[in-house]
Amino acid sequence: MKQRHKVLGLLGLLSVLTFFDRLAVAVAGPAIQADLHIEPHMFGWILSAYVLANGIFEIPSGAIGDRHGQHGEMTRIVTWWSCLNVLTGWARNFGQLCAARFFFGLGAAGAYPNIAGVISRWFPKRERARCQGLVWAASRLGGALAPLLIVPLVHFAGWRWVFRLLALAGFTWAAVWWTRFRNHPQDDPRVTAQELEEIGEAGAGHGAVAWKQLFQSRSVWMLVVAYGCYGCGSWFYFSWFPTWMVHAAGFTLNGVALAALPFLVGMVANLIGGHLGDKLSQRWGARRALRTIPALCLTATALILASMAIFHSKFAVVALSCLGFGAMDLMLPSAWALGLAIGGRLSGTTTATMNTAGQVGGFFCTVMFGYIVHLTGSYNLPLWFIAGMVLISALLFTRVDCTQCLDTAK
Repeated sequence: MKQRHKVLGLLGLLSVLTFFDRLAVAVAGPAIQADLHIEPHMFGWILSAYVLANGIFEIPSGAIGDRHGQHGEMTRIVTWWSCLNVLTGWARNFGQLCAARFFFGLGAAGAYPNIAGVISRWFPKRERARCQGLVWAASRLGGALAPLLIVPLVHFAGWRWVFRLLALAGFTWAAVWWTRFRNHPQDDPRVTAQELEEIGEAGAGHGAVAWKQLFQSRSVWMLVVAYGCYGCGSWFYFSWFPTWMVHAAGFTLNGVALAALPFLVGMVANLIGGHLGDKLSQRWGARRALRTIPALCLTATALILASMAIFHSKFAVVALSCLGFGAMDLMLPSAWALGLAIGGRLSGTTTATMNTAGQVGGFFCTVMFGYIVHLTGSYNLPLWFIAGMVLISALLFTRVDCTQCLDTAK
């Protein structure tokens, strides 16, 4: 096995852990709310505390990785969030839990931008959409495993043990990464000369971040706003979806395990989307392919989310939620390949800026969802707002031009 594929395996494992950690509070939400006596609109702040903090430090973390390398930065990220998982399991009231999730998000910020930075240096351009597809497919595997494993663990051991076990897994991954990974393929003695030739210019070095160039790029701004609107749709699934299943569709807590199904569909969709992005980029050119795929997929998602607000049979909920999430995830490798193509040497910072916008969209989604429910008593009304934001995202993606690379911009 080539060394870059071993690196990709570690990145995939991290992606599984990242989404397991991200969804743990949402899946265990009904048990946490009952144990700590937290009302729905207050629980929305707990869910959004992670998103807000994650957005605050996303760009600095991506820039640190671009400047100094992902070896130390990703070790720091996973060690930090594992410590905060311990504190999450210790929390005894709303304030402590909210603070723990805020600092968890602060430390976990930059995981995916730094993964993108590793891919930009360890993989040739022709493989990058597929790499992103595999990384995001792994995240969906984590999302699928979360309800399947967390629900029975909550029943038998209590919700606090969920976070203690997640902390142990994180500490283990950080130790392996620290000892096995090198920032540049040419610095790893296990990389052969043939593999270095295959990687080619992707192994370019780190350097200072050209902030002015980054923020003056029209393509960066279009990508950022588009991804921010998309974040409203994705964070519905990452935060309120299990609770929505209980209150809007009549599922029991055990039935919430079916929340795993959209993530399993998303896992397959990401793998297909990665191959589709690379193949259509070779056939149509990256500029056309990488913005057409997100536009079409997100348009379909918006229509499906609106349908979920209307049709409430259990079969319809499961089928529509799987289709909606699958359509969103089919476009995800292309969206991140856009970030790599535009960012070039600054891929970590560019994708961090893009992901920050996604966190901002997620923050507003999680907070507004809780308050709309509090004011109206309806768990379906927020879906219309989310569908509208996803449709705006589809329109904006048609305006992103990945040929305007920051490495060549003047």
